Amino acid sequence: MAKQTKRYILILFLSFIFSLETSAQETSTKLPLSEILNSLEKQFNIQFNYAEDAIFETEIVAPSKSLSLDETLKYLESQTGFKFTLTNDNMVLIISNEVNSKLQELSEVMVAGYIVKGINKLNNGSFEIDISDFDILPGLIDTDVLQAVQAFPGIQSINETVSNINIRSGTHDQNLILWDDIKMYQSGHFFGLISMFNPQITQRVSLTKNGSNTEYTDGVSGIISMETDRKVSKQFKGSLGLNFIDANGFADIPISKKSSLQVAARKSISDFTETPTYNNFFERISQDTEVENNAMSIINSDKEFDFYDVSLRWIYKINDAEELRVNFINVANQLVFNENTMVNASEDSRESSLTQNSIAGAIYYSKIWNSKWQTNFEVYETDYKLKSVNANILDSQRFLQENIVSETSVKLKANYTINESVKLQNGYHFVETEITNLDDVDNPLFRSLVSEVVRTHGVFSQLFYKSKDRKTHLNSGLRYNYIGKFKKHIIEPRLSFSHKFLNHFSFEVLGEFKHQNASQVINFQNDFLGIEKRRWQLSNDSDIPVIRSRQGSIGLSYNKSGWLISADGYYKKVKGITTQSQGFQNQYEFIKTAGLYEVRGVDFILRKQLNDFNSWLSYSFMNSDYSFKSLPEDSFPSNFDISHAITLGTNYTSDRLKVSAGLNWNSGRSKTSPVIGNEISNNEINYDATNSNQLQDYLRIDVSALYDFKLSSSTMANIGLSVWNLLDKKNVINNFYRLNDSVIDKVKQHSLGITPNVVFRVNF
Repeated sequence: MAKQTKRYILILFLSFIFSLETSAQETSTKLPLSEILNSLEKQFNIQFNYAEDAIFETEIVAPSKSLSLDETLKYLESQTGFKFTLTNDNMVLIISNEVNSKLQELSEVMVAGYIVKGINKLNNGSFEIDISDFDILPGLIDTDVLQAVQAFPGIQSINETVSNINIRSGTHDQNLILWDDIKMYQSGHFFGLISMFNPQITQRVSLTKNGSNTEYTDGVSGIISMETDRKVSKQFKGSLGLNFIDANGFADIPISKKSSLQVAARKSISDFTETPTYNNFFERISQDTEVENNAMSIINSDKEFDFYDVSLRWIYKINDAEELRVNFINVANQLVFNENTMVNASEDSRESSLTQNSIAGAIYYSKIWNSKWQTNFEVYETDYKLKSVNANILDSQRFLQENIVSETSVKLKANYTINESVKLQNGYHFVETEITNLDDVDNPLFRSLVSEVVRTHGVFSQLFYKSKDRKTHLNSGLRYNYIGKFKKHIIEPRLSFSHKFLNHFSFEVLGEFKHQNASQVINFQNDFLGIEKRRWQLSNDSDIPVIRSRQGSIGLSYNKSGWLISADGYYKKVKGITTQSQGFQNQYEFIKTAGLYEVRGVDFILRKQLNDFNSWLSYSFMNSDYSFKSLPEDSFPSNFDISHAITLGTNYTSDRLKVSAGLNWNSGRSKTSPVIGNEISNNEINYDATNSNQLQDYLRIDVSALYDFKLSSSTMANIGLSVWNLLDKKNVINNFYRLNDSVIDKVKQHSLGITPNVVFRVNF
């Protein structure tokens, strides 16, 4: 009996030792700090704010789940050497103690979850969309970057496309769109219905309406900047996805301990099948164009549309102080159809086509010289081409049009740390932009080729200040520009100031002067088959002036216990716009003159977070007016004047399920109508006061849902469903008039009808 008892004791002892060893093995396993932080955010309902570049190589043993929040933060400090500071709004700031870290000022989050989780407001007045932490928005299942930015008050698209985003009444060409700091002159697939930037390789997006950094030029209305992941990956990650529009893939490939490569690609599935979503998109882009309507004796057939994009990012950490990064992107859209008719009792057919391409590449090199100095060198080349071949079968004519942009940029930045509170950035920026426009007709022979080049030199300086209690932030700077072709000197001050007070309130002041040399114009509404009729052109500093803007805004926010109330009042003035760039389709359609627009408005948002639910209401008021001295009317409402816009949304998020629904309403854009009872005068349409009427109210309800599940221990998947315009409301997004045989035709263009989409994605 004693022997049996001893045997049991020995077995229990060995089991205990084994369990301790196993437990020690489990708890001693080191994990990436970023992975641990994601887990702690869910455990304690907090959010960490940090620079990924500073922590990406850090690996530690995860803290015990039995620890309190304070104990957990102390444990993290002891294991990492970083300082973890908990603020009043459940945010934890991670500050590096190493002398070589965070030399370049990175903006901190002021309001987390500004609309939904993953959308944050930063202390420099801009907004950030963190794709890796992003919840879900109504109508979106794949995070379409340029659709997502339209969730912010003050940003609409008058025709529902991502190639016509209007920031506070500005035209789309007044937005500086950057992909890893490369300027992009194209933004959409399907000629604007979806973004051309693959969300699988895009890590974060920042939106700046005002108060931008002095290192940026162009974008007199705002900046939309997309960034890929800036850390070297240590393990392979990938995904494959399929929806009703395209098939896509992504791979994050470690090459060595110091280098990794990311590749992403998408291809439309129209070669294999035409889904209801594809058909709705095709019908939408071809409205009131030669693709849909041709001469009565001509029949269009064999309509085909295709698109693809490929993105690449390679990063190499040469050593602790030096880093090299290479980016590449190639995007294409193609539309082809045949025009058929009977000529002399025999059938004749000719092909018309429209292609839109962008290709760009960049090299970035950064070096930390010491605890005070860091330099960055950036160079990129970006090229854009829009080409159409319009076959006029009745006149045996071929009309070729091309719009080509080629731009080279070189930028050098030096960041200097004066002390913990003050940092300085200085730099030089050179940009050469060449734009070529071709119109070529074979019968009768006509050829017009115009190519122009503008070179700009810029010198900039920016001061970054933050108080020791991190409640006050000031970014202030000056940019000097010299345009050699016009011998023009332009000085542009920039300002961003924010201050937190009474624990839960924050106040901000933003302001900037800006300019840009390129704009998009419409010569004729049927250019480029009427599909993508806007072409880029350079300023000539006379009848096409350099566009210059100035704007200022004041904002106040309250953030406590899941409640956010925020309001911004702003004034904006943009000089040097042309009538051709504003898309007139009334009596000023063929008038060429320059002028300005002024905007006064208020952006407001109310948001409440409650457990797994999040709801928000945003409202935008805007008063936007044109002033063209050469026109008979001194001032009249802008073509992009939408006086009132409301967005109401809610979402629910659990570990596996995300559901969102939302309503979008606005008071309708301005329009010009004929005089009632006296519509025609001197064989022309007799228009009423310009833009004195409005389209009918716009209303759209969207829903979306995503469900995550495991396919295996190392493979996750998700399936999603979205419905755009759930009620199938026939919204009129444009209304204009044409005179045919002394009869006025009223042309209406409608928004997308009910459009479903389904996605299935595997992550491994």
